[in-house]
Amino acid sequence: MEKYLQIHPHDNVCVAIDAIAEGDLLAINGEAVIAKNAIETGHKFAIRPIAEGEDIIKYGYPIGHAVSDIATGEHVHTHNVKTNLHDNLEYQYNPVGAKLDIPQSNLTFKGYKRYNGEAGIRNELWIVPTVGCVNGQAQAIINRIKNELDVSHIDDIRVFSHNYGCSQLGDDHENTKNALVALAKHPNAGGVLVMSLGCENNQQNEFKLAMGTFDEDRVKFVISQDVADEVEAGFEMMSELVEKMRADKREDLPLSLLKVGLKCGGSDGFSGITANPLVGRFSDWLIAQGGTTILTEVPEMFGAETILMNRCTTEQVFDDTVALINNFKTYFRKHDQPIYENPSPGNKKGGISTLEDKSLGCTQKGGNSEVVAVLDYAEPVKVKGLNLLNAPGNDLVASTALALSGCQIVLFTTGRGTPFGSFVPTMKISTNTRLFDFKKNWIDFNAGVLLEGRDKDEVTQEFADFIVEVASGKQLKHELTGFKEIAIFKMGVTL
Repeated sequence: MEKYLQIHPHDNVCVAIDAIAEGDLLAINGEAVIAKNAIETGHKFAIRPIAEGEDIIKYGYPIGHAVSDIATGEHVHTHNVKTNLHDNLEYQYNPVGAKLDIPQSNLTFKGYKRYNGEAGIRNELWIVPTVGCVNGQAQAIINRIKNELDVSHIDDIRVFSHNYGCSQLGDDHENTKNALVALAKHPNAGGVLVMSLGCENNQQNEFKLAMGTFDEDRVKFVISQDVADEVEAGFEMMSELVEKMRADKREDLPLSLLKVGLKCGGSDGFSGITANPLVGRFSDWLIAQGGTTILTEVPEMFGAETILMNRCTTEQVFDDTVALINNFKTYFRKHDQPIYENPSPGNKKGGISTLEDKSLGCTQKGGNSEVVAVLDYAEPVKVKGLNLLNAPGNDLVASTALALSGCQIVLFTTGRGTPFGSFVPTMKISTNTRLFDFKKNWIDFNAGVLLEGRDKDEVTQEFADFIVEVASGKQLKHELTGFKEIAIFKMGVTL
């Protein structure tokens, strides 16, 4: 197998699949090329001369421009490439009408049917604090439940601690309230106790109003300042939920009930070659089965946003996508931050040079399906298909946001690795086999085999089968280790 890959015929760079030594002789499109430098795995090198100011082409699109002349065989990276991106752009709607011919499957998964017709892929018991002041009391209740009751029928029991719910204003206050409401209504929970202090900004009466319709048999409330012993009161309520959940059983459910979040983090030069395209093929397949996927990380759409815009189903969805992009740029400027201060140090070490380089790989997780809707932070899905979600690139915040919008599982591709898990199953998919072999306690699925000659359709089928297994109860690595948390999107001041 060759030690390099030209991703698109129009590219003027190749990606090193294996490390290339200085002086190595390479055959590129029938021409002999001598490596001018040592090229690390995942990094790029020029396959023809590139003049200063000329675009660097990868994935068939510009990922920046050369800041000096680059010779054939020379390493192409942050030292000689600069982004082409700048402030807000004017966009035109040029719909491409993405119509995919993907057969329907008769596959089902075994999940929990909820009162409103939604499906949970886990049956967990949670405490949702409306304010961080009661985190400790909530944990004391959890400890008693685990120590004193038979909870073998429950997949997990925990409090989702956070630091918010008070001393917040405006959008931050609304974000926190909406996030915790979405958490309390999530179908992966078979029982929830909403625990308040009583004097916080995030008042329980307003919280209940924001919840709208919910299963009152499965969501209980306690205000700590209104009872003599909030731990005892909470324990009694949780004990009732434990008993109600004894009757819950998995049943065969259609794939159309699945909502899957698409996320990447700790990306490398292979993210846009192996794991992200694999997730994109799965996304298209699930949508063909009537299911839903959600793509977020808005700053990591910059430079690839027109690809998504031109797949919008209507001009209104296009306008919403334009607003999604430009409003996030405004958010950066509002805080006097550079819009294009990305990729991260780990991304650069893995071979990603500019934000366009990162974004063109990142957005491949959305496959080729049409974009049907744009969601605000913590807004629930209303239209099945590929949705875009307003949230940042931060791994914990974005993964939480995907789940808050209704995803029962998050697919998380990575070339560097990470152990974290959001409050729903968070599947780690490695871009390369070295990471999969090295971090077996972190990584759930290896997309690196796509660099080793495996047929992409065969791997995609294995991947889809594995996701169905997980949706039916198979635990992921972070679930086995108990690493689960939430991270709420905070944008403003704290009083």
